[in-house]
Amino acid sequence: MTLAYIPSPSISQFTIGPVTIHFYALCILAGIICAVWITTNRWRHAGGTFDQILDITLCAVPAGIIGARVYHIITTPERFFGPNGDWVEMFRIWNGGLGIWGGVVFGALAAWAWCRHKHYPMALLADCVAPGLLVAQAIGRLGNWFNQELYGAPTTLPWGLKLNTAGTAIGSMEQCYDGSTCPTGTLFHPTFLYEMIWNLIGAALLVWIGHKAYRTLKCGSLFALYVMWYTAGRTWIECLRIDFAHEFLGVRINVWVSMVVFVLGAIAFVILQRRGKDSSLLAERLRTQTELEASASEA
Repeated sequence: MTLAYIPSPSISQFTIGPVTIHFYALCILAGIICAVWITTNRWRHAGGTFDQILDITLCAVPAGIIGARVYHIITTPERFFGPNGDWVEMFRIWNGGLGIWGGVVFGALAAWAWCRHKHYPMALLADCVAPGLLVAQAIGRLGNWFNQELYGAPTTLPWGLKLNTAGTAIGSMEQCYDGSTCPTGTLFHPTFLYEMIWNLIGAALLVWIGHKAYRTLKCGSLFALYVMWYTAGRTWIECLRIDFAHEFLGVRINVWVSMVVFVLGAIAFVILQRRGKDSSLLAERLRTQTELEASASEA
């Protein structure tokens, strides 16, 4: 008899009149709001304004969502194409399916384009947004809990996740993904919780490192550390998951991606220490640009 476990919600959505609200979407929205708030505070401290971050957000967030969806479609094409696919499903993001690396790449490209247009230092923005990204990803993982998806292998640990067979959640059927149904009462590793905790610890570490090594680390280093921290955690957490995923040499594709991106993050960190610019120098550049914008608006 199981005495302790993490329960799963029986619903993943609710309706207000003709409108259906999905908890998955609310979690993503809450994560974005927190990331914007954290980034704004750090950006202001560096000499910027909230309006600047708002403009960047309006460019980066839509691009990031599109990129995250594109990554998911590319890595799981059978869900959308072929004899058993439904191409219309590509547009139903409330049913789950966002790949973080597509979101980071597309969002970063949109932010870079806007920063280049407005003459903001992109490396400084990257350091400001890094802790906020981890917090946003942590909050977003709650959406997987509401959807009862992307959980790990069966476990007997007291914090195991118990699925709810009643309700409308996507993953409400207790299955081990090996062709057989798990015994009633089976608990699963709550990989969403593991990633939440890992990301929140990482966000705190980035803030602490940034405070302690502000004059030592080159600008952009915190974002490189974000990449390394997240991929290190994603590697071992991904290995616990039992949802369907394509594999290469017996290893899940996302594990390979995480390891490759970790190495790239480490290389970027080393290069930045040799060729990067001081954060104080770029902060001064940002303050100058902010003053020019203020003068232009008053003219």
